[in-house]
Amino acid sequence: MKIADMHWAQVEAYLENDDRAVVPLGSTEQHAFLSLSTDNILAEKISTDAAAPLGIPVFPVQAYGITPSFTDYPGTVSLRVETYIALIKDILTSLRDTGFKRIMLLNGHGGNLPAGNAASEWMRENPDCNVIFHNWWIGEKTIAKVHEIDPVASHASWMENFAWTRLEGVAQPNAQKPMVDLNYLRRLPPKQARNYLGDGNFGGLYQRSDDDMQAVWDTAINEVRTLLESDWGEKR
Repeated sequence: MKIADMHWAQVEAYLENDDRAVVPLGSTEQHAFLSLSTDNILAEKISTDAAAPLGIPVFPVQAYGITPSFTDYPGTVSLRVETYIALIKDILTSLRDTGFKRIMLLNGHGGNLPAGNAASEWMRENPDCNVIFHNWWIGEKTIAKVHEIDPVASHASWMENFAWTRLEGVAQPNAQKPMVDLNYLRRLPPKQARNYLGDGNFGGLYQRSDDDMQAVWDTAINEVRTLLESDWGEKR
């Protein structure tokens, strides 16, 4: 259930019996011909779909992340690393003060990886809490399903092209883009990165069948739900 669909007294009542919560982490950035909010849409929807049968509250997606390489693409917003780490810690502290002690940070953007270290550092300072930091798209079972369908998959390619990330009236190229050199890309400043990437797809087909996408989605949902039901340690 979404926090957006609850009032404070309902949250208080929930916390009398459970202390789990999910915070989706996304990014507002270029995704070739898909929505600029692709990472936000996927992180929030995976969170709500996985948590719904368990009755675990899902907070609104943190819609801005760390994505400096894409800042030459209009519509991209990037936070400084120190800003992002402080933000994550403040969110965790607020949830702890409310009564949430088991928190999943469901991440949908590779640039947000410093949030995992921030969470570990925060737990050292808050040993009464547990935080799971999970990158949904490279979860062990999810990435295995992706590679089973098509080993050539990457940022802004078919693996992020779901019905809910497509834009009305925007056609996807009927082609498979060669994979870019990621090591070379990481060495480039934003303007050069855009010149190198072109449309923004890192490599692979732009779209696959809805059946393929549903298989990836179902795997990701089950993987996240299993984590939410896992042994977080002794409940406080």
